[in-house]
This record gives sequence, C-alpha cells and structure tokens, in this order.
Amino acid sequence: MDDLQEKMVLGEPLMQQAIEALRRYHQARDTLAPIEEVERLRVVAESLFQAISQYQLRALGGHSATCH
Repeated sequence: MDDLQEKMVLGEPLMQQAIEALRRYHQARDTLAPIEEVERLRVVAESLFQAISQYQLRALGGHSATCH
C-alpha cells in the first residue's frame, strides 16, 4: 500500500464518524427535535468534517491553519 493510500485509510474512521454525525443532525432536523439539539448536532458534524479536511490537507502535503 502506498503512503497516500495508507493515510487515507487511516482517516476512514474519522470520515465515518462525520457521516454518522451528519445523519444524526439531519434526522433531528427532520423530526423537529428541539432547536438546541439540532444546533448541537450541526456543530458536531461541522467540526468533524473540518477535522477531516485538515487531516486530508496534511496528508496531501499541504498546511492547515492550525494543528492541535
């Protein structure tokens, strides 16, 4: 397995978490859950997708704005 493919495979669990968080957000929004819960789920999903973006940028040799 080449280095890039290995890095993408290593990022897969985070991608799955983000997709699941987005599903939970959409489900809460569609079932008219309390607005605070919908907003919380939106923030969680957005945060996870931002983390994926930063990971992939670093994996491709770019530089992200922050690295925690």
